[in-house]
Amino acid sequence: MKFNRRRFLQAFGAGAAVAATPTILRANTTGPHRVVVLGGGFAGATVAKYLRMWGGDNIAVTLVDPKASHTSCVLSNLVLNGRMRLRELKLTYDSLSSFYGVNVIRDRAVGIVDNGQGGKDGWRVELKNGADLYCDRLVVATGIGFKKPAGDFNFNDTPHAWIAGRQTTRLANKVQALNKGDTFVMTIPKSPYRCPPGPYERACLVADILKRKGGGTVTVLDANDRIQAEAPTFTRAFDELYNGIVDYRTDVSVESVDSAAGVVVTKSASGSFEEISGDVVNIIPQQRALGFVRASGLTEGEDWAAIDPLSYESTVAGFEGVHIIGDSQGSGQPKSAHMASSQAKICADAIIRMLAGVDVSYHPDRGSERWMNITTNSACYSPITYDEASWLTANFVYEAPDMEGEEVGKMALKHIGEADHWSKDNYEEMFAWASNLFTDSFH
Repeated sequence: MKFNRRRFLQAFGAGAAVAATPTILRANTTGPHRVVVLGGGFAGATVAKYLRMWGGDNIAVTLVDPKASHTSCVLSNLVLNGRMRLRELKLTYDSLSSFYGVNVIRDRAVGIVDNGQGGKDGWRVELKNGADLYCDRLVVATGIGFKKPAGDFNFNDTPHAWIAGRQTTRLANKVQALNKGDTFVMTIPKSPYRCPPGPYERACLVADILKRKGGGTVTVLDANDRIQAEAPTFTRAFDELYNGIVDYRTDVSVESVDSAAGVVVTKSASGSFEEISGDVVNIIPQQRALGFVRASGLTEGEDWAAIDPLSYESTVAGFEGVHIIGDSQGSGQPKSAHMASSQAKICADAIIRMLAGVDVSYHPDRGSERWMNITTNSACYSPITYDEASWLTANFVYEAPDMEGEEVGKMALKHIGEADHWSKDNYEEMFAWASNLFTDSFH
């Protein structure tokens, strides 16, 4: 399938990911049933909204997040060059609460307890303030955590800015203070990490800033063996547009960081070590599910939580009724806001069906064909210069288990498309795409 800009913009609708909304099941969903959602980012906000929109009054939804609003990582790299202000990326829960009837609690979950055998009698969520929430189904959408690099590392001196907020402001202040001839050093973690094209677009934007100031160096230390998204676009940008400014290196791992000195000790694929210093150092650490998710047992000692992509229910024994969506799950799909929204709708659809007594698991011998309609989409724009951008979209389709004994299928990449070149038209359309995404999740 060939993608052009029109198809790309239409692809946003693919995020719905289900053949039909399950509102026809409302009559069979006798309740009220209780669903608790942990995390108010794109995944959590979307699933809360669609559970109420599709499930009606038979499903009571409580959203728990420690913050009063969510600051979008989408477009946050534009804070570095001053094209966006952080407050413009603030998304509140007002509409979820007032229009959709979601009960929003500002707190943090510290534990989940099975009320019965295998979650059959629901779950109890322990909150930091000492209160407990009880629910029939639990959705975990708590985002990413970081693996702190070795050495004298300090998040304030070498901000990652990979969760939008104060970190973004710190890095923006450092970047805007760069002068002609200065060096910006950034690291890219081993995949998977949040927003595959994000580090490369950041390198481009900082290179653009230095280019406008008369020159400098952007040293990109990539732990991967190649560019992870939009490779033709970013390769062309590094080699042509920012030739002599971007120094892109692959297979470089971070051994230690001295934040105060602005020094990174790296190890190459050949085993050699090197000390690299910069006027500004941006360490994007290795990522994994948040500590709360790992401590609960949902990852079984791994970095990410295993799920069934038909429902996003945990595949770990004893966690029936617990669903994981967004960046914490490890289904192999990209970790992005658009993908989180897409997964949330599949999850909401599945929860409503399950509460109505419908089996959503893979049973081709029973004639169940819902699984044939499960698709997800990840789409994004990447700013390349001060006023030009490219775009990327990827579609995933559910594939049934192909090995005897397997119970869970997978989401397989079926189509991918990207812009032929960065342009000013793409840059303008980027804001319309982001506005649609923000509205779909939070309004």
